[in-house]
Amino acid sequence: MPELPEVETVRRGLHAHVVGRKIVSATQLHPRALNPKSIDTLDILSGAKVLDTKRRGKFLWFVLDRPYVLSAHLGMSGQFLIDPADQRHTRAQFTLKKGLKTTALHFNDQRTFGWVSIEEATNGLPRSVQGIAPDIFEDECDLDAVVASIHKRNVSIKTAILNQNIVSGIGNIYADESLWLAKVHPEFRANEMKPAQIRRVLDCAKEVMCRALEVGGTSFDELYIKVNGESGYFDISLNAYGQEGEPCPRCGKQISRIKFANRSSHFCPKCQRLI
Repeated sequence: MPELPEVETVRRGLHAHVVGRKIVSATQLHPRALNPKSIDTLDILSGAKVLDTKRRGKFLWFVLDRPYVLSAHLGMSGQFLIDPADQRHTRAQFTLKKGLKTTALHFNDQRTFGWVSIEEATNGLPRSVQGIAPDIFEDECDLDAVVASIHKRNVSIKTAILNQNIVSGIGNIYADESLWLAKVHPEFRANEMKPAQIRRVLDCAKEVMCRALEVGGTSFDELYIKVNGESGYFDISLNAYGQEGEPCPRCGKQISRIKFANRSSHFCPKCQRLI
């Protein structure tokens, strides 16, 4: 599933292609493309002008010259693509125009877990993100409060940083990478850690995601690509996630994998000891 760096990469690509353009038409091409909680159909977007693009955690939205916004979640395989040659998995299409230039923006989603939605916004935030915590790149993110919230929870540190109600945007990939960088075992209990250790994990999460953003995020296959169809290249820089059996770049010990909440967790048993 795309995480913060991938969604932010998509948002940046969209920003360059859609801001200042008018939506000439918007068409839903698959019954699951539109979130059931959408307040209207995509047809309502006709004539709306895109003023800005925003993101919180793994959610993004288009600010319009209307009392509502167009929100989106990429799910497992959602993509926004500009004039794609392959349209087999197009679930919704938006025709944008500025001057004499017309652009086709496609929402592709092979696995159909992603969605778009017409939503009212309160204080600039769409309904779908009202309960989502700010991510660590936002000015609204109070890291001291995040550390305090994590510190009082009797859960593993990985469970805590994956909780989108505490801090948003971190998923399985960047959780593993952040904990590896911080030298913290993923099963270490959050309430047994010192606040400084928790802060270190969050600082490492920001550092890792900043590096991922520089290369367009992580692409393992064609399910995540940028709006121009290119892949991100952070997968070649991964130190822990998906590296089971490979030598730890820091100490040489083989990276281990354990089951974690119906997923996998990767770590170095030497650098990230569970004490």
